[in-house]
Amino acid sequence: MTSLKTFDLTTDGGAAWTVQAVEGPAPDGLIGRAVAATVPGEVHTDLLAAGEIPDPFDGDNESALHWIGRTRWSFRTTFSWVADGNERQDLVAEGLDTVATVTLNGQELGRTANQHRSYRFDVTGVLVAGDNELVIEFEGPVAAAEAERAKVGSWPHTNLHPYNELRKMASNFGWDWGPDVATAGIWRPIRIESWSGVRIDSVRPLAGADGVLNTFVSLVWTDTAAEYATVTVEVGGTAQSASVKPGTDTAVLTNRVPAVDLWWPRGYGEQPLYDVTVTLADDAWTGRVGFRDITVNVAPDNDGTPFVLSVNGKPVYVRGANWIPDDAFVTRLNADTYRTSIEDAVDAGMNLLRVWGGGIYESEDFYDVCDELGILVWQDFLFACAAYSEDEPLRSEVEAEAREAVTRLSRHASLAVWNGNNENIWGYVEWGWRVPLAGRPWGAGYYLDLLPKIVAELDPRTPYSAGSPYSFDQFIHPNDDRHGTMHIWDVWNQVDYTTYRKYKPRFVSEFGFQGPPAWSTLTSVVHDSPLDPYGEQMLVHQKAFEGNLKLERGLGDHLPGWKDIDDWHWTTQLNQARAIAYGIEHFRSLFPLNTGAVVWQLNDNWPVVSWAAVDGHGIRKPLWYALKRVYADRLLTVQPREDQLVVAAHNDTDSTWSTEVTVTRRSTVGDEVLARETFAIEIAARSAIVSELPESVVVASNPRAEYLEVRGADGVTAYWYFVEDTELQLAGNAYTATITPTEGGYDVTVTATALAKDLALFPDRLDAAARVDSSLITLSAGESHTFHVTGAIAPDEVAVPVLRSVNDLLN
Repeated sequence: MTSLKTFDLTTDGGAAWTVQAVEGPAPDGLIGRAVAATVPGEVHTDLLAAGEIPDPFDGDNESALHWIGRTRWSFRTTFSWVADGNERQDLVAEGLDTVATVTLNGQELGRTANQHRSYRFDVTGVLVAGDNELVIEFEGPVAAAEAERAKVGSWPHTNLHPYNELRKMASNFGWDWGPDVATAGIWRPIRIESWSGVRIDSVRPLAGADGVLNTFVSLVWTDTAAEYATVTVEVGGTAQSASVKPGTDTAVLTNRVPAVDLWWPRGYGEQPLYDVTVTLADDAWTGRVGFRDITVNVAPDNDGTPFVLSVNGKPVYVRGANWIPDDAFVTRLNADTYRTSIEDAVDAGMNLLRVWGGGIYESEDFYDVCDELGILVWQDFLFACAAYSEDEPLRSEVEAEAREAVTRLSRHASLAVWNGNNENIWGYVEWGWRVPLAGRPWGAGYYLDLLPKIVAELDPRTPYSAGSPYSFDQFIHPNDDRHGTMHIWDVWNQVDYTTYRKYKPRFVSEFGFQGPPAWSTLTSVVHDSPLDPYGEQMLVHQKAFEGNLKLERGLGDHLPGWKDIDDWHWTTQLNQARAIAYGIEHFRSLFPLNTGAVVWQLNDNWPVVSWAAVDGHGIRKPLWYALKRVYADRLLTVQPREDQLVVAAHNDTDSTWSTEVTVTRRSTVGDEVLARETFAIEIAARSAIVSELPESVVVASNPRAEYLEVRGADGVTAYWYFVEDTELQLAGNAYTATITPTEGGYDVTVTATALAKDLALFPDRLDAAARVDSSLITLSAGESHTFHVTGAIAPDEVAVPVLRSVNDLLN
């Protein structure tokens, strides 16, 4: 007999859970006192819901709550179970965070030490008909990491806590953009499975561009199973079945879907997905696949080592962003929150998200949305900015989690790259690790041996990279711009953003520049009076080393220093957008030498001054609007080349781009046209050209009062300024604004009488729920632009600091 029944132990399944502090530095009165818990959930969110702690994100509450990470916590539930005649019962925990002891009816089932994998415990004979008590006791994660360090030794790492001693989300211990809120709890679903005969352990359906689906079905049998079982796979109107004898651990079935529609990333085609159903008696698995082939070309060429990602044989220029966990408390995320954040990437013109190695293997919701929207996923294995022991017990945990992650995620059409680690190879080469390591293995065995073998075995259709950055040759510095992937962090940390032009990178997988969140987001959690960049609570919400000093230094000659907090907010947001746009325009002007850029970062996990394009409250910063422009399918950019100016045009579409380009040298303070030239360009699909600009337009008689406007007949526009804004002459009364109420909001139409540079509207200053559709709009004399605002009652007028421009900074 083959049978399977499931008993849900989550809160949604009807189980009533409590959590209580068992031991540690918890406040008086909390030790031993149970409060209601939500499963899946985390102790922080349970304490917050119970009113036991203030909001960890608000003010300086974060440091006052560090005791939570050093306290032992016990989650407990009682449930009634009815015997169903099945031979075996298992407790299945999809995610326990992290060091835990699991006890059922007073009997210890086992111990866990890995947030990134699931656990299954045989509870046959321990589970009883009637009432049962399940207790899961978690060590305080900070205390557990320190205890492991004391036991096995210290390994180099960034940041405060030894996160690399545990298989737990690294950024949960605090990062240079995230809070130190080390969590504990049952963070993914938990259930009882009661079964007989045989059950499905995992399903790994791998679909190729040839229409062939190879489905690997792992099976687990009871010791007494004697009957053959039939496994059936259905996809795309086809069905294949196999009869397997008892004890068979894997069944492989091949379906051939006729006239299959291929899956493409956005901008390259459609995203057809095929339902897959695997059945085995009472057990079933369902999922979706997309038929596609993905390769990465890293074969050496005359310029070094390329990194060319191709889908179905077509090279893809990567326009991407790095992705961090979307909330410091990840159990608050759901399908809707994932979709909203991934749509931020889609709307900005992106085609790839890199799931960074200091976070988590995301939920199915994340990958499902990427499949649907055509967003490629670069998936890091979870190692970041640290050395890692290759000895037991860590090694076995690493292998177990990697096998489970590859098995779970391999089906997704969007999965494009498996990456061994974030910056660890670079760290070993350059960050002074070798002395404290004293010859001990530090993780290279994972990145160069274990992980690529697991990928080759379980997901051979997806490319593997040993790390990011990586030059694909162990004898070349891992962060060499001529080879493979590189990270550019001297910009922001040490040098001006004009340094981007000194690099000719083949592929940039990390680079970024900071800016504050939206005003309403910032002031919702920072309550310094008066508000100041170096205020006590402001610095709680600035995690980067000397971050606000770097914001100030980063203005350089580009923008004037601020005179008040409103100017600080506007200039640093603007400078962030400028810096990243400057870099991306340079990278794209190098195409096809450069094949992509992945900006750090798309999202935030709390309200913070950071590198994100979208802040912790979901408000798109000026950086996001800059990304939308420079990540557009078709880009014009003016670039210096050997003491001359050129227009670089990148056509990242499947059709020829033919347009007439008009280059106008204009006055900054009036409507005078000083020179004009027109020429035609024709750019083949997925190609780029560079056109020299004639001397008549590029030689300014008064560089401080002139600029170039480059405009295609199809509306694609670029600008060039002969001097930095701190020297530029701009009219103080260069525009007027009118307000028109609309259904659900209002329109603000700005009309320029002279150059109005980088106009931005910040309606959240009037209503935190208000949003605007555009930003960083530059207008020449006589031009108008309408900002569409939703979510607020129309004001009588808009002025500084709601409506900003470079003009008001200089006047």
